[in-house]
Amino acid sequence: MKILITGGAGFIGSATAKRLIERGDTVVLIDNFNDYYDPKLKEDRVKVILKGCKKQYKLYRGDIRDQKFLEKVFKKEKPEKIIHLAAMAGVRNSLENPSLYADVNIMGTVHLLDLAVKYKIKNFLYASSSSVYGNNKKLPFSESDSVDTPISPYAATKKATELLAHVYSHVYKLPTTGLRFFTVYGPWGRPDMALFLFTESIFSGKTIAVNNHGKMSRNFTYIDDIVSGVLTTLDADLPYGVMNIGGDRENTLMEFIEAIEKNVGKSAKKKMMPLPAGDVVATVADIKKLRKLGWKPTTRIEEGVKNFVEWYKQYYKV
Repeated sequence: MKILITGGAGFIGSATAKRLIERGDTVVLIDNFNDYYDPKLKEDRVKVILKGCKKQYKLYRGDIRDQKFLEKVFKKEKPEKIIHLAAMAGVRNSLENPSLYADVNIMGTVHLLDLAVKYKIKNFLYASSSSVYGNNKKLPFSESDSVDTPISPYAATKKATELLAHVYSHVYKLPTTGLRFFTVYGPWGRPDMALFLFTESIFSGKTIAVNNHGKMSRNFTYIDDIVSGVLTTLDADLPYGVMNIGGDRENTLMEFIEAIEKNVGKSAKKKMMPLPAGDVVATVADIKKLRKLGWKPTTRIEEGVKNFVEWYKQYYKV
């Protein structure tokens, strides 16, 4: 099939594109290569991860807020399915730029939903986030839980995209599936994420900030497991759905740091800090809904962190 991926040069987008190409699909990538983090990493993802695949993908450089640009891509490529991953990411940065997050994450999604209806897209898969659960006290988080109290602009925009997708599924019968990603990590990951920041600091001897004095936990989800979940839901063609995609083991922040220290070969200099605004103490996923489609995560943090540190050393020539 021909699959359109927005955010195609991103962490999840590039890895998903490679897997689709490997199984015989044709991929159309859209990315604006913004400077939220080093654009060179995005350029290198496309260059290295998709090396040797040029006949199986096309890359369009543009912004999902640009309706004329999107219309040209749809008209020329006529994709059959969409994996919408493009967004302004990051909880803390959204507190500084809420209007930008609303513009990109909400309006950009509306433009894509409109075109999905117009071009009769068979399945519109999009990225949501575990952040929509806010400070929900019940663990693990289930899709049936209330997500009416987000605590960051980023989380609010992701909740908004879920509501919009529901409208388009209900009114226009567009098949939509939202995936609530839980702490994705692995090689080629985002530089603003904890794994990247901690690894960089430990190698250089800098102090790491340990939020909430280390009393935090996450379902860390390895990139390969995320990609397999994306493909599982893409192929399922559900009429409508929202589901969690996360690891099946809860790890504490201190366990995560210990795994990094072990693979770097150095102890971290730690500064215990309070919980930042917009952050949550625990995000733990109930993944029964996605398991019913035949998906299951397989990578533990011991293996996943090891793979990341090896990649980091090679990429940055440490």
